[in-house]
Amino acid sequence: MAHHHGAHLHHQLGSGQQDRRRLTAALGVILGVMALEIAAGAVGHSLALLSDAAHMLADAGAIAFSLVALELASRPARGAMTFGFSRAEVLSAQANGVTLLILAAFIAYEAITRLVNPPHVDATLMLVVALAGMLANVAAVRLLAGAERRSLNIEGSLQHVLTDLYAALGTAVAALVILLTGFERADALASLLIAALMIRAGAALVWASGRVFLEAAPSGVDPRAIGEALASQPGVVEVHDLHVWEITSGFPALSAHVLVGPDSDCHETRRALEALLRERFELDHTTLQVDHRSEVLLEIAPAPLRTPPGH
Repeated sequence: MAHHHGAHLHHQLGSGQQDRRRLTAALGVILGVMALEIAAGAVGHSLALLSDAAHMLADAGAIAFSLVALELASRPARGAMTFGFSRAEVLSAQANGVTLLILAAFIAYEAITRLVNPPHVDATLMLVVALAGMLANVAAVRLLAGAERRSLNIEGSLQHVLTDLYAALGTAVAALVILLTGFERADALASLLIAALMIRAGAALVWASGRVFLEAAPSGVDPRAIGEALASQPGVVEVHDLHVWEITSGFPALSAHVLVGPDSDCHETRRALEALLRERFELDHTTLQVDHRSEVLLEIAPAPLRTPPGH
């Protein structure tokens, strides 16, 4: 099975080069707009712009984490690291999720304070910068959407930037509301919307990466259906110790102990089961232990009669 594993890693390395270029370009776009939003938010007293900038900082961190994780994941397995650093990208996705949740808590607290006592906001500046932020986020989304979406790491970066696109839209709407009606609490309300989007994206990333670390079966893969498919094959008597998990996103693995009848060919059965797993369930990295079922019957002897005490 080393051949399949090697082919998978080779494919990952090939797409990894393009992914790095896309991520680097997206990082440049995000950093440029973040600097603009910080300056405009400070000058125009807009929490929505500063919230968006904070989220863009999380975006930049997410993409930087992704680049480091891609570099680590491309290193070959050696020594104690028998799977290499494949899980670095899942660790990165979890860090991104936690960062989003922490930033969202700070933004929500500040937004509630501003709802009680709203400051004056420069809505024109806020609108112009929010629209520039939307354009930049569209460019970043286009870059990241073309990368390897099966990667939880890159999907995490894309979710960050998509959330930021919605946040910039909310900021632009809030700026229009302030310009048209003078309702300055719209800035704080837009900040609360941004915080809610950050919580949603962050919780999803923490949940998805947590499933990988807890060795849960990949989403969309039903271990019971796999077990029943294996057990229904000719010659198979029993399947047990079946485990399905993800080494990293897009890299599922399976191991199982299979018992076959005394007249079955162990090696032929194993090859047939591996082909079934590959074709029907898209599982390439499989470890199957196939043994003949023992026909030796246990002899059950009656327990010796115990003499009651005192006799």
